[in-house]
Amino acid sequence: MSTLSTARPTVAGIDPRGPRVAATLTSLVLALVLVTPQPAAGVLLAAQAVVFAIGATRGVQHTPYSLVFRGLVRPRLGAPGELEDPRPPRFAQGLGLVFAVAGLIGFLAGSTAVGLVATGLALVAALLNAVFGLCLGCELYLFLRRATVR
Repeated sequence: MSTLSTARPTVAGIDPRGPRVAATLTSLVLALVLVTPQPAAGVLLAAQAVVFAIGATRGVQHTPYSLVFRGLVRPRLGAPGELEDPRPPRFAQGLGLVFAVAGLIGFLAGSTAVGLVATGLALVAALLNAVFGLCLGCELYLFLRRATVR
């Protein structure tokens, strides 16, 4: 005999400092895209799009930037005071992917302006997270959850 549970599944938390380190590395890559001539800028943006895709599909804890955090940064820090729900950063990675793909499409279509604007918008979001800890994608995720869950 089986029983059905209406309880929400538990989600393993992540160290909230990891996504901030990832945002710093993302900011560096996106800034390089803005100052690097084509086609190298497109290659850099494509690489960042792959990182965003991994973060969006598997979670930020599976990105190459997470390896940097776990291997180089985390050992020098104490344990986090609390863990963070990985779903908002994962959603934010999906938004980053949308902007990176839009930038790639712009570059590939010969519209450097579209590529640069899309990259610049993604850079602003990454910098807000890296510098101030304000994750725009995470905030949008929470807003949408509150608007749709009653």
